Amino acid sequence: MRETGQAMDSDGFRDVWAALLRREHGGAVDPGEFGVLVSETAELLDRARTDHPFHPALAERAGAMLVDAHYTDPALLARAVTLLQRTRAGDGRGPELAGAFAAGWAAALRERTLREQEAIRLAADTARQGVERALRASEARFRALFESAAIGIGLGDVEGNILAVNRAMQEIFGVSPGQMKGRRVNDLVHPEDAPGVWEAYGELISGKREYFQVDKPYYRRDGEVVWTHLTVSLIRDDEGRPQYQVAMMEDITDRYRLQERLRHQATHDPLTGLPNRVAFFERLERLFEEPEPGARFGLCYVDLDGFKVVNDSLGHDMGDQLLAAVAARLEAALSPLGHLVARLGGDEFVVLLENCRGEQEAVAAAKTVLAALAKPVLIGDHKLAVGASVGVLERRVATTTPGAAVRAADLTLYRAKEAGRGRWTLFDPKENARAVSRYAVSVRMPAALDRGEFFIDYQPMVDLADGSLVAVEALVRWRHPQLGVLGPEEFVGVAEETGLIMPLGRWVLEQACGQAAEWVARFGERAPRLSVNLAVRQARNAGLVADIDRILGSTGLDPRLLQLEITESTVVGPEDEALKALHGLVDMGVSLAVDDFGTGWSNLAYLRDLPVSGLKIAGSFVGDLHDPAKDTHLGWRIVSGLVSLAHTLGLTVTAEGVETRADAERLRLMGCDWAQGWHFGRPVRPGEIARRIAEENLPESAVLPE
Repeated sequence: MRETGQAMDSDGFRDVWAALLRREHGGAVDPGEFGVLVSETAELLDRARTDHPFHPALAERAGAMLVDAHYTDPALLARAVTLLQRTRAGDGRGPELAGAFAAGWAAALRERTLREQEAIRLAADTARQGVERALRASEARFRALFESAAIGIGLGDVEGNILAVNRAMQEIFGVSPGQMKGRRVNDLVHPEDAPGVWEAYGELISGKREYFQVDKPYYRRDGEVVWTHLTVSLIRDDEGRPQYQVAMMEDITDRYRLQERLRHQATHDPLTGLPNRVAFFERLERLFEEPEPGARFGLCYVDLDGFKVVNDSLGHDMGDQLLAAVAARLEAALSPLGHLVARLGGDEFVVLLENCRGEQEAVAAAKTVLAALAKPVLIGDHKLAVGASVGVLERRVATTTPGAAVRAADLTLYRAKEAGRGRWTLFDPKENARAVSRYAVSVRMPAALDRGEFFIDYQPMVDLADGSLVAVEALVRWRHPQLGVLGPEEFVGVAEETGLIMPLGRWVLEQACGQAAEWVARFGERAPRLSVNLAVRQARNAGLVADIDRILGSTGLDPRLLQLEITESTVVGPEDEALKALHGLVDMGVSLAVDDFGTGWSNLAYLRDLPVSGLKIAGSFVGDLHDPAKDTHLGWRIVSGLVSLAHTLGLTVTAEGVETRADAERLRLMGCDWAQGWHFGRPVRPGEIARRIAEENLPESAVLPE
């Protein structure tokens, strides 16, 4: 959106500002004082408009000065905010300038009101404690304040009966004298009451607290909603028993609506009215805070086809109208389905499917997007054909992060565009990992180790028999300066293709073994074993055994505490050179385990020939046991068979991707030895592992975690 409004110099702004203040009650102010007020506030606002960087405190001070000069009419605030928003300011800061001015005005008015409230409270307290003569005088003063106060005041007993209200409160509720008296406080419930407000009220009338404050809505007698800042105080008798409650109520409806309008502007796109990027990411991140086991979500990343041609040939105004029309169609088609539609910027939109029921629902949403844009858009005399490309992502919440999900959907969108536009394309993990990895490796990875951009998290592995921590898996992360934190699946594959896996793998082994040795020095036998993934190229490197021997020697880690995880493709036959290296590692005391078992057509016979002591059932395999589209009973039977086969071969079995206590218990009953997954702990920093080791109960008293 292009900024509208009029640019003016400092003198021009001062004249407009002076006219605004004079129109209110400038005529009732001493001319000398009025001139000083105009000059000082105009100078503050003009500096806030033009200074670099922007200092909101200048505009806030101007708002406070008006309140101090008795300019307290909400209508003045509305006109001043409109003027400041429409007056073009440096760097397009009109809304920020108006917001800062309104905040200063509101804060000063609140302070003034609170001073009145404090005066009333002191008068009431003095009235209660004084002697009879002082009591009559104080009561008279209180009555005067009670009747003439600008804020609403109500008196009730501890049973919740309203005994008296002043004129200001009658005006707030739109009632005549006597219509409030006799009603009960509990009758004034509103559906939008803040959580805990009535619990706080119960504590007050029972004497557990002396007062509470809250912003609370009420229904007026005419059905309209009025927002108030409410302070309720407890009055006790001479023995300290609760006797009365006093409510002081300030009408903040105008201020509340202004704040809501400013909040809406901060979270919604001004052109289309849709939620903006900030609101979308807030909603997406809430899905990841405390997800239910097996929770799924979907994203449809939408980009208009040919929008740039319309914008460039017919002008930005026509382009803006087209974007607004597209947004209206998407909102009408998808919001009734319970999906969030947001504009990320330019001609990019996104659809968020919470609690998605699977890929079919996400694909159906993408088809709905394309159908909504199938017909031309009529704008004036122009009939504009608009299409879209859609990248579709549908995942379990537990398998990704908000940032990674959006990146994946964006990359999937570009695959749709490359395939011919006007279509949807479903997320492919392999294609996504390949695209991210190729970019990251080619641009940054060669020097990333020197820059210290890699770090290692550790995921707990527990003994299913007693729930004790027995090992941790080292998982390398890349804190990429442009792409954020990347998981190994996003860069290890290409690193192996290019040979960069060698220095990276060596660094991971050095760091992880050093960390494991520190835990041994600190916790002794309670320290967990260390499990590290070994890439195929590393396993086939002639210097692998020497590297491991050097690393164990330099870190002081006992070889028996190191387990290396290899994939099924590491060894392709009995004559493979990698097999010799693996036997050399086992002879050294290092143990081996087959990782991600069950993801392919596993050659079960080769387990007999490999020098491995463990087998890890793939997390994706365990996750599929909750897929309603698959035979879960058969899946569990296969898992049981794998456990039995591994035990027959003398192998320890570890189940990956365990997310629920029920799954953990079922695997334990099947005889599965170890497990890892979100149920037992996500990958965390070394300090968190140390804390867990320190707090770990002895194995015989430990239980599976909730």
